[in-house]
Amino acid sequence: MSKGENTRERLMDIAQAGILSKGFWATSIDEIIAEAGITKSGFFYHFKDKNELARALLERYIALEEQLFDDIFSRARELHDDPLHAFMIGLKLLSETMADLPNGHPGCMVATVCYSERMFDNEVRDLNRKAVLAWRTRFLAMLEEIAERYPPRDDVDLKAVADMMSSTAEGGIVMSKAVGDPKVLSQQILLFRSYIRLLFLPESH
Repeated sequence: MSKGENTRERLMDIAQAGILSKGFWATSIDEIIAEAGITKSGFFYHFKDKNELARALLERYIALEEQLFDDIFSRARELHDDPLHAFMIGLKLLSETMADLPNGHPGCMVATVCYSERMFDNEVRDLNRKAVLAWRTRFLAMLEEIAERYPPRDDVDLKAVADMMSSTAEGGIVMSKAVGDPKVLSQQILLFRSYIRLLFLPESH
């Protein structure tokens, strides 16, 4: 990585930490450059404005999140051919990954944009919407494969169940921060896993 790329990443790391802890507009360019030890012109060399910074942060966050899901659920499928059992293994692995974060999940850039969407331009909001819909698409595909083999035991909309994964994760992050207990997020993921098991697994199991 070049010096310029290192500086860009450093600016993004500083900005992300500030934005997740106190919000987008409360995190000023002045404080970002002060912590990074560069000039304001140095900042604008990398980002023309704060919305461009927000787009870069969101794109990076989404890419890392997608890679995490790819790794975890691909590994789960390697461990079990059955789609239901593989999904439950994946949720267990995800829960363990979240539990291993020493200070809990730092926060979600996607949720941050949703909370304060009027502060961002249309390009940032569109990117954020696509990220949320990507979660739905990913988990809906898994659930539809499961439902082909294990008809749901309740009359549910699988799209809503897929969205429940997002709301469980985001809600778990909020609760973890609110009560100061990093374990809450991993516990919520395990509860979602229990719901999936009860929804699809026949009573004989």
